[in-house]
Amino acid sequence: MGPQGKSEYVAQMRDRYVRAKSRGEKGRLLTEAMTVTGFHRKALIRAWRRPERRERRRRPRGRARRYGPAVVRALKAIWQAAGYPWSVRLKALLPMWLPWARKRLALSSAMETQVRTISARQIDRVLAREKRQIRRRQYGRTKPGTLLKHHIPLKTDHWDVTEPGFTEVDLVSHSGDRADGDFLQSLDMTDIHTTWVETCAVMGKSQVRVQEGLEQLRQQLPFALRGIDSDNGSEFINAHLHGYCQALAIQFTRGRPYKKDDNAHVEQKNWTHVRKHMGYLRYDTEAARTAMNDVYADLRLLQNLFLPSVKLQSKERIGARLRRRYGAPRTPLDRVQACPQADRAKVAALVALRNRLDPFALAARIDRKLERVYALAASRGTTSIKAGGGVEAGAKTAPASTPLKIKTPPPSVTPFMARRNAVG
Repeated sequence: MGPQGKSEYVAQMRDRYVRAKSRGEKGRLLTEAMTVTGFHRKALIRAWRRPERRERRRRPRGRARRYGPAVVRALKAIWQAAGYPWSVRLKALLPMWLPWARKRLALSSAMETQVRTISARQIDRVLAREKRQIRRRQYGRTKPGTLLKHHIPLKTDHWDVTEPGFTEVDLVSHSGDRADGDFLQSLDMTDIHTTWVETCAVMGKSQVRVQEGLEQLRQQLPFALRGIDSDNGSEFINAHLHGYCQALAIQFTRGRPYKKDDNAHVEQKNWTHVRKHMGYLRYDTEAARTAMNDVYADLRLLQNLFLPSVKLQSKERIGARLRRRYGAPRTPLDRVQACPQADRAKVAALVALRNRLDPFALAARIDRKLERVYALAASRGTTSIKAGGGVEAGAKTAPASTPLKIKTPPPSVTPFMARRNAVG
């Protein structure tokens, strides 16, 4: 008989021992218990005479929770308004957002201290449930260009620049469920050194319009444009853009065909800065282009001034694994400030703008503008919008929180609001 069996046997025999009326009967019970368990006679008497102990309520294992529901709600509100950055970036943006969150969320000094000191790992734990609910996909409609390929050199090595101005560019299609006729394209430009991003919408992808969009982005940069690296689409590989770069002394390179990793920086921004907000609907009117550029004007400020990003510093191979080490999260504006090549007047104006802008109000304004953009989307028949920005019957749609059957996008569905509904 094992220890647990002996304990159960002694507990059952205790009841018989207590109910026994004669001394002889108690003696026989003690002898039987000694034979079965091997315990000493006095040990059994002490155990049976001792008052029965009530079963204690066990304390939950592990450390007690440090962050209460109010702190978690405040952290979740900041996470949602910032566009759901991952924990390391969220930890880095908290000092910049907390002065505005103090007013909006009525944070006490103790709650603010807890939000400020929470670690990135703990952020992952408290927001793990919500993070599992965000999933998206991305599609493109560019075709390879055949003109001037031998005049535009391939760039196959990794970017290793120490000054701003060397960028990657790409187009993101807004064709919806069909590719006929003209429709809007988002021209995305990412600076390698500072992670600064500029975006604008153009109608179609003709040589002239792409070059005009590139010139618009060049004027907005807070530093000189020194180089662009594109894919092999005909919207970039053409004489018009090649001559434009030569006239302005802009280095023009291209990636290898069918190798998206050659333009990995801008491919990432195509999702975080374009597709995540505009979805997969079709936009093919000038009114939609104007409304989309109005959104990009505010997204430019939110992404570059208020949202930190991380940069890869080194890679180390350990056996079959590759260990990547990243630098501390910093906003693109902070990186631009540290560059002596930046335009000081533009940088000073952007810093002053950041000091007086409320990021929560900016995020809410982006939501309202995105409602107008969705209302201008074109449709053919009925489009199904599902949760998670999925694809129904071949139709690429904008994010939504519940399945709806609609002919045009609902004005109440915006990327920020849809994700709030999904995690709420």
